[in-house]
Amino acid sequence: MSLRLGCIADDYTGASDLANVLSRNGLRTVQTVGIPKPSLLLPEVDAVVVSLKSRSIEAGRAVSLSLEAEQWLRGRGAGHVLFKICSTFDSTDAGNIGPVIDALRERAGAGPVLVNPAFPETGRSVFQGYLFVNGVPLHESPLKDHPLNPMRDSNLVRVLQRQSRSPVRLIPFATVEAGAEAVRDALAAMPDAGAAIADAVAARHLDVLGQAALAGPLSAGASGLGAGLARALVARDGIAPQASAPDTTRRDRSAGRSAILAGSCSTATRQQIAAAEAAGIPSCRLDVRRLLEGGAGAVVAETLRWTAERLGAGPVLVASSDAPEAVQAMQRSHGGAAAGHAVEQALAAIAEGLLAAGVDRLVVAGGETSGAVVDRLGLEAFLVGEEIAPGVPVLRTAGARHPELSVALKSGNFGGEDFFTRALSMLG
Repeated sequence: MSLRLGCIADDYTGASDLANVLSRNGLRTVQTVGIPKPSLLLPEVDAVVVSLKSRSIEAGRAVSLSLEAEQWLRGRGAGHVLFKICSTFDSTDAGNIGPVIDALRERAGAGPVLVNPAFPETGRSVFQGYLFVNGVPLHESPLKDHPLNPMRDSNLVRVLQRQSRSPVRLIPFATVEAGAEAVRDALAAMPDAGAAIADAVAARHLDVLGQAALAGPLSAGASGLGAGLARALVARDGIAPQASAPDTTRRDRSAGRSAILAGSCSTATRQQIAAAEAAGIPSCRLDVRRLLEGGAGAVVAETLRWTAERLGAGPVLVASSDAPEAVQAMQRSHGGAAAGHAVEQALAAIAEGLLAAGVDRLVVAGGETSGAVVDRLGLEAFLVGEEIAPGVPVLRTAGARHPELSVALKSGNFGGEDFFTRALSMLG
């Protein structure tokens, strides 16, 4: 295998988002769960997205995992590596984006790393270094209350500088508008910098940045930058468009069972839960307070009994999602990290029980929840299927564990109100 592009994603939903974008833009792509074992046989592909669960862990561990992934990708011929981050730049002042970029840059012997989290297709844009979500500054958007990484500063130069050892600069809108050569010249003119935040408000800017980034060994950004890199690679290497054909990963699900697990507390996910309930999907809300007070085993067992009584009649939904003020109150009383971990592990245990009960179509909402579920199930890799919504593809498991499972892993903020019912229809 000789890769054109290697990618390291800091969570599992972001990895499937990126894999979807790369595939849609002409690169044969596989998403792995962690660094592949030697026993995992991968098809001949143009890009591999190594998905890590490193966004919210201790920074040193995130660096170690990312360097291991980078070594594996370079060993398979990847000339350029993209460190895939969230389009809302989820991180604290301690990291993990800055420390990982610093370490990857030192390993690659690179100059300033081009950084851009814009994804205009999903409402994320960067102008003069400020990140906007659907036209609203990041610090005024619902992401200001993210339960793990509240984002209270929209200026990404400032945010990244607080995490980085080297200076962080800006590649402003006017430079990006001038084209890829102007961006490359701007990077060359800042040799003291470790990273440079680049503006982008439209898809054409992502193409400029993708072309410019390929001149070096490393870049960092969201799936929008991945799209620019993919299109630049297709143009540079003359990759033929993949022939239209039926999705060969599709499986017969006439006798299968379906379930939804929602761990995200985002506004979008809570609206999607309400829409699924209105469509007649029975739902069970986890008793999070009881779970955090030592009753996790009982909560999981009772939830699985509830699902067992209903799975034969159709899909079921299990949610821990709640309004931001309720989540904050729970975090104050039990600790933010501890509360989040307990909920994720409970949902992962429920996922394991659901598969034992015959579920082979599973939709998971929330990046941390998706990571916990995938790890608990021991999944190794995914083939990328159809796009359910921007940033969310159908994923078919590859490898020995659960070979008949179809999955959708959704970042909390992605998808329209009908996402859950649409996803279930496409996983069949």
